[in-house]
Amino acid sequence: MIILLLGGTMFLGRHIVESALGRGHQVTLFNRGRRHPELFPEVEKLRGDRNGDVSALRGRAFDAVIDTSGYTPHHVRTVVDALGDGVGHYSFVSSLSVYARCPPGQPYDETAPRHEGAEGYGPLKARAEDALFEALGGRAVTVRPGLIVGPHDPTDRFTYWPRRIAAGGRVLAPGRPERPVQFIDGRDLADWCVHVAEARLAGAFNAVGPEPRATMAQMLDACRRASGSDAEFVWIPDEELLADGVSPWSELPLWIPETDPEFGGMLLADTRRAVAGGLTFRPMVDTAGATLEWDAAGEPPAPTPNRVTPLTREREAEILAKRAG
Repeated sequence: MIILLLGGTMFLGRHIVESALGRGHQVTLFNRGRRHPELFPEVEKLRGDRNGDVSALRGRAFDAVIDTSGYTPHHVRTVVDALGDGVGHYSFVSSLSVYARCPPGQPYDETAPRHEGAEGYGPLKARAEDALFEALGGRAVTVRPGLIVGPHDPTDRFTYWPRRIAAGGRVLAPGRPERPVQFIDGRDLADWCVHVAEARLAGAFNAVGPEPRATMAQMLDACRRASGSDAEFVWIPDEELLADGVSPWSELPLWIPETDPEFGGMLLADTRRAVAGGLTFRPMVDTAGATLEWDAAGEPPAPTPNRVTPLTREREAEILAKRAG
């Protein structure tokens, strides 16, 4: 196949390029050329901006388009209009954030209500999905991942855990050990995005794992096994962490109070449709180990508005000191 990848040099996109090339496909990148332009010298690179000049796309034809960098309906329409009949199949990487609410204890599938309106990240992603299906119908697919993790992740929204646990000692573990967690290794998602294009799947898919569903205790233990550390987990209930002023998701990645009325069920996405469509997951210990190895190499994080600031060791120690013994 001849694949046009929109993006391709930051995180998920670079994994998709590697997967596509490894499967024998021809890849063309379209991006602004601002981040890691030295990557993938063997592929064709088109320069442009979906908020500006897309002339490099006009008159071109591709078997598949994989869009990792679209956030608005304008971004989608601009590409579709520029390519015209030159789109064989279009995969749009959306987000679980398109869903309007994730109430506590309620699993949800692809038919759950999405955001209305067009203000904010989730609603704009939902409207981008609408624009895509209106334009291409059965030649379009929207892939809805949750937290994407692994090497080259610029957000620190998962990397904190293998890094912290590798340091050993008493580690603050949020909530209850049995609470469910969901995330997906960027390499697994990349492989599946290429498969989706090859199989010309259509419709919407929740793309998150692992499968079967993992617990917070299993995820933390995978990080401990990957690093070989002596980490000791100190479990602190949701309500106590909130009382201590800890910010969910940002200060402690993958932690959302299970009783939160809007997001308590966010990590309960039903992924059966994607699994039936070929999505697979590597062991969590492999993800943790690869993340730790990449993080230790010291690659400077790419600038992103999604980067979080997890707990400092000093702040963690203060919270744990209240529960000594």
